[in-house]
Amino acid sequence: MDYDNSFERILGSVSKDKFRQNANKLLNECFMLKECADTKNSYYFILKEKELFSAYFDLLGYELIINEEYGLIALNNSYGTGRIRLRLLDSIILLFLRLIYIEERKKLSQSEQVIVYVDELYERYRSLKNERLKKPDMRSALGLLKRYHIVFNLDSDMGNPDTRLQIYPSVILAFDVGELNKVYVETKDKLDKYVNGGEAENNADEEDID
Repeated sequence: MDYDNSFERILGSVSKDKFRQNANKLLNECFMLKECADTKNSYYFILKEKELFSAYFDLLGYELIINEEYGLIALNNSYGTGRIRLRLLDSIILLFLRLIYIEERKKLSQSEQVIVYVDELYERYRSLKNERLKKPDMRSALGLLKRYHIVFNLDSDMGNPDTRLQIYPSVILAFDVGELNKVYVETKDKLDKYVNGGEAENNADEEDID
């Protein structure tokens, strides 16, 4: 069977190269967002051809998730695979960003962006772990999350407490629900102590991101 010709018949007038480019971008970068300059064109292209992309990814075992309210497109693997393995530190920073996004989103209009200073993450981490997070570790964690379009730094140095971060709505879907509950349960006592200004102990593990 000539798969290339069959594929082109399915695509119809849609460019095969453009389709492949955007399909691979979604697979490799996790999230396509309307408000992210790097993914905006892909977001609109996939949205326009959503039935085609949905059918294609369904064959690969993925569900195409489109949330136009948040301007967000993502994939969910039906078999629980295709996830990125995170260090506990990355998971903690991601969880903080998710909590901050939810808190700030309630105060803002739909068109306003959620902006946070990196110092807020340092403070939450110090209250949780009872230690100061080193700048290279913060840069590493935020650099990973930036790569997958969860945050974007508005200033150059992501290890600097005065650096501003834009938190994208993708942070809501970044955790698998089961994994989010697991992280929450494992850190609940420490999070409670954080809220009450208490101390916390160190820990080490890994978690997943979709």
